[in-house]
Amino acid sequence: MNLPLITDKTFNNIDYTINNLSKGEYDNCTFSNCNFSNTFLSGISFLECEFTDCNFSSVKLGETTFKDIIFKDCKLVGTPFNECNTFLLAMTFNNCQLNLASFYNLKLNNTKFNNYKLEHTDFTNSNLKQSTFLKCDLNNAVFDNTNLEKTDFRTAYNYSISPSNNKIKGAKFSKNEIFGLLKDYNIIIE
Repeated sequence: MNLPLITDKTFNNIDYTINNLSKGEYDNCTFSNCNFSNTFLSGISFLECEFTDCNFSSVKLGETTFKDIIFKDCKLVGTPFNECNTFLLAMTFNNCQLNLASFYNLKLNNTKFNNYKLEHTDFTNSNLKQSTFLKCDLNNAVFDNTNLEKTDFRTAYNYSISPSNNKIKGAKFSKNEIFGLLKDYNIIIE
């Protein structure tokens, strides 16, 4: 079944909790100040779209496509990105709230997380190779069997990453937050 193609449109101040977003393939569209919370976006494709000041909290994403997407100033609390279509999955996040989101088992190489709250976010089994966490609060974020090779954590804080349970070769960390790599060893640093 072919979905209708919607290109180069701007959607402003729409509450999709009242009227669902029509199924389709949205290409190079802009969504500003829209509410998607608790809605079903299953099977919808977003290609090279930008979302600004949108609420995606607890959205349902079964097989939703996000290709070259920018999320800016969005609320994405509890968003299950692990349910997305993984083919060509690519996203950038700027100043978003991603608490309780799930990136379980996703390949997100070179992803930019800029100035986020990622508290209790799940990155288990993810590939985040060469990604950047710029000024991100990673309090209680879960990194388990995660590929973090060459990932930049120099300005991230509140993380707890076990070097024995994750791939961290070439990753960058700041001296001030080095304790986040040692918590599992139950040692005392004075």
